[in-house]
Amino acid sequence: MSDLARSMLDFLLVSDWLVLAYFLLVNSFYLLLLLAATWEMRAHYHTVRDELRWLILGSKFAPRISILAPAHNEAATVRDSVRSLLTLYYPNLEIVLVNDGSTDETMAVLAREFELVAIHPIYRQQVQTKPVRGLYISRTFPNLTVINKENGGKADALNAALNFSTAKLVCAIDADTLVEPDALQRMVRPFLMSDDVVAAGGTVRIANGSRIEGGRVVAPRVPRRPLAGIQVVEYLRAFLVGRLGLTRFGDNLVISGAFGLFLRSAMIAIGGYEKGTVGEDMEIVARLRRHGYENKTLWRVAFLPDPVAWTEAPETLRVLASQRDRWYRGLTEVLWRHRRMFFNPRYGALGLVVYPYFLGVELLAPIVEAMGLMILMVSLAAQAVDLQFALLFFLAAYGYGAILSVATLLFEELCYRRYEGMCDRCWMLVWALVENLGYRQMTVIWRLRGLAKLFLGDHDWGSMARKGFEQQRA
Repeated sequence: MSDLARSMLDFLLVSDWLVLAYFLLVNSFYLLLLLAATWEMRAHYHTVRDELRWLILGSKFAPRISILAPAHNEAATVRDSVRSLLTLYYPNLEIVLVNDGSTDETMAVLAREFELVAIHPIYRQQVQTKPVRGLYISRTFPNLTVINKENGGKADALNAALNFSTAKLVCAIDADTLVEPDALQRMVRPFLMSDDVVAAGGTVRIANGSRIEGGRVVAPRVPRRPLAGIQVVEYLRAFLVGRLGLTRFGDNLVISGAFGLFLRSAMIAIGGYEKGTVGEDMEIVARLRRHGYENKTLWRVAFLPDPVAWTEAPETLRVLASQRDRWYRGLTEVLWRHRRMFFNPRYGALGLVVYPYFLGVELLAPIVEAMGLMILMVSLAAQAVDLQFALLFFLAAYGYGAILSVATLLFEELCYRRYEGMCDRCWMLVWALVENLGYRQMTVIWRLRGLAKLFLGDHDWGSMARKGFEQQRA
């Protein structure tokens, strides 16, 4: 064997071991997050078990909340979503829905279902947005305001809602989201307990397959279709382990765009949502946190596991691929915009723990995974490694992760037990085990495609066709 060939084999072997070590390190950190989430959940339970949230309903001290709901081509779901918002148990609430240049029947559905009446759009434009075409209020629900504006994207729609809102706190909710009635009572808790909280996020769950009546999920069910079912496991792992675990470490960088509560004055102070990124929900949190550290206000972001919103997950490969490559582009853009925080002690746990986690795990994982699989196949063909090593590689990459997913389901079962039937529990276990058999590899491809789009300057949002909640089936 030539020296060059021997060097190539040595390179392949070292590369395989480095990728294997990366997978072991990443999954071990996930295990650490699970343990941290368990600790945080215990502390959270002891904090809230004796509180009387219902006292907030009649309290004159309950801060006013504006619901900011952007809608673009949401005709299939907007009626149920708005009805869900109108049934929220909160004493001082206004709903500002923005029709962001929809080309379907979204505006017609709103006008018909809620008896909209046009009023003169006089307002103070504190954040610049695309022109507003019209402003409407509902005859039947005086706290519902609808803004009809030119299309400018989700961030622009949220900024328009910020301009029109009148509350101290604003709650950003996607128009395809169903919020549980007591969610705002739970979400407002950190703002009542502390003066340094600038934002709070709750848990988002998958509504596909569940029974929905009057804009509420009345009977949660685990979908029987693979794409939606696997996403149930993904969301549980992301929120109950990822977000909750990072909270115990002292910080968080993400509040889901589908469900988050913010201090309006802080949002206005930093200029509202950033329009130049597809990851506006993550970017606004990163900018709020940076502003807090740099101005020594140390604005804190809270995550609470018990306020719950339900969303419709994509059930086709095309729509899911569009969603995932957009999420990855958004993550990459945000981390690049705020790269100054990386291992910077000025930003506390955000710079020393949370930012490195998102960079080293969330951003690099699909790149390392794709490279690892290619190197492993070449190594097997060149006989640089044997089948025993390949089995060890797959166990580290996927088996360890599957065990952690099953542990997440056990965590959900012990803490909330939202899915009561044994059949649903069995289906969740099935989806947790089959997630790594094709689905995960597809998400790697989609995220790498998103990275390629970013480098090519493609900022397309992608289409997100909805079935509608009334048509949900298991």
